[in-house]
Amino acid sequence: MTRPLRAEPPATRSRDMRGSAVRLLKRLAPQRRLTVLVIALAVGGIAIGVIGPRILGHATDLLFNGVIGRELPAGLSKDQAVEAARARGEDTFADLLSGMNVVPGRGVDFTAVAHTLLLALGLYLIGALLVWCQARILNVVVQRTMAAMRTEIEHKVHRLPLSYVDGRQRGELLSRVTNDVDNVQSSLAMTISQLLTSVVTVLAVLVAMLTISPLLALIAVLTVPLSLLATRAIARRSQKQFVAQWTNTGRLNAHIEETYSGFTVVKTYGHRAAAAEKFSDLNGEVYRAGLGAQFLSGLVSPATTFIGNLSYVAVAVVGGIQVATGQITLGSIQAFIQYVRQFNQPLTQVAAMYNSLQSGIASAERIFDLLDAPEESAEPVAAARTAGAGRVAFEHVSFGYRPGTPVIEDLSLIAEPGSTVAIVGPTGAGKTTLVNLLMRFYDIDAGRIMIDGVDIAALPRQALRARIGMVLQDTWLFGGTIYDNIAYGRPAATREEVYEAARTAHVERFVQTLPDGYDTRVGDDGGAISAGEKQLITIARAVLAQPQLLILDEATSSVDTRTELLIQQAMAELRRDRTSFIIAHRLSTIRDADQILVMESGRIVERGTHTELLARHGEYWAMARA
Repeated sequence: MTRPLRAEPPATRSRDMRGSAVRLLKRLAPQRRLTVLVIALAVGGIAIGVIGPRILGHATDLLFNGVIGRELPAGLSKDQAVEAARARGEDTFADLLSGMNVVPGRGVDFTAVAHTLLLALGLYLIGALLVWCQARILNVVVQRTMAAMRTEIEHKVHRLPLSYVDGRQRGELLSRVTNDVDNVQSSLAMTISQLLTSVVTVLAVLVAMLTISPLLALIAVLTVPLSLLATRAIARRSQKQFVAQWTNTGRLNAHIEETYSGFTVVKTYGHRAAAAEKFSDLNGEVYRAGLGAQFLSGLVSPATTFIGNLSYVAVAVVGGIQVATGQITLGSIQAFIQYVRQFNQPLTQVAAMYNSLQSGIASAERIFDLLDAPEESAEPVAAARTAGAGRVAFEHVSFGYRPGTPVIEDLSLIAEPGSTVAIVGPTGAGKTTLVNLLMRFYDIDAGRIMIDGVDIAALPRQALRARIGMVLQDTWLFGGTIYDNIAYGRPAATREEVYEAARTAHVERFVQTLPDGYDTRVGDDGGAISAGEKQLITIARAVLAQPQLLILDEATSSVDTRTELLIQQAMAELRRDRTSFIIAHRLSTIRDADQILVMESGRIVERGTHTELLARHGEYWAMARA
């Protein structure tokens, strides 16, 4: 029985951006040593970058002092030169001269200038090396963190109840595992690198500016609140657009996966135009959300750049006045202007990074939703020991996929060891649900299910399912060879055992016609083999597994009459000494069953052998006549 998928509506805003960001950063904890090293390298590289402008400013002072000193008469002291300038009425020049370290009559000391420039060059090379090392190590930290997240998601998916997977479109679920994880990875790498660099740079540059001129530093800092306010105002509007973008991307991927998986059906029934129209609608939603998000977030960088330029102009004007009055040297104002650029650049980078951060947080929330989803009920601490031939008992079992909507009500049945129980009934009667409960894909609401006197709730799911072989109506083959797909039932089996299982399921009959035989590669779509041949492969897989219990859910629905007869013979051999449950619509496949259950609306309305049920002229008799 198939439940309708529950479509998730597009999210309109991030629920807890700060909390999700903190939770994401906490995942770096296992890499704390490398993270500390990244921080240390960042501090070292940035410190060297901050020292550089002061050194270059010193080189500028050497040049400027030499140019001015060469024009002054030799033999005078600096103070005498200042007094002489004031005596000539050149007070502005005298103020400028008083703030300089000039020697009258001495020209440019090119040796000192060269040494200063070489020192700056060496420091910049060391800083670049430290930044390169930081980037490489940060990449390792992020990659390890994301690899751990992918592993956690993989394990989580296997712990999720079947109801979670059934209630969502597969493409949307795949989008969380692939697209959202990739987006978080790129966002995390960019955010950590820029955020760390920006914070350290701002602090280091601020200290350097204060050592040059507290007044100019104050002017530069005054624009920071304006930048933060502009960023916050724009970010609030773009944040919900990023959430909608990735939610709509998941919906688009779900449609693509659905269309491509059923491509033959889409073309057969002429739904190509409808599929294309739906794709266009979903693609348009992704486009509109992405365009809105990028447009709004794109306003952040120009806004913060404009505000930063205001401080740059103010510093240039005030700084020029201070140089002219001798309060500061030309090299110092040159260094300070470089610091203003360095101070504003991180703020602009952080603002520009904010759109990537919001996009990553939106994806992280979707991943955390998956990781926080309720899991299957807890497993027993230890596996209960079971011994027996496979007696199965349903005792007053009730179950519903939704509260208040029962699918199975007060159902009881006993399958003796080695017997074959056939389950028939109209679509939606609860036949497949019965099997899902036996496999513990879903937990029952009331009653209990026993195998050899042990409640299956006391068995670990893996131990329970290891005892059961299952052949479904919907066949599944993974990308690999026919041999690999059969051996999937028992990987430790020898090649001869695999071949024997193939012969039992009559797989060898068509494999011999294939150019590569058992080495023919197939995929989930079956490749060049037919639906009936795919079914035979899955049956061979169940034969190889040698299960204690066997479940056949419409296992012969995709094969022709002749092949069905061969399969029935193979199944008869396979069912020997095994408790078997057969779900079938073809009554020819269940005539020899030891017990036939007729289900309707979640209840067993008739039970007995084929002959007994026909003699009653009830529901089974009506089905047989139909």
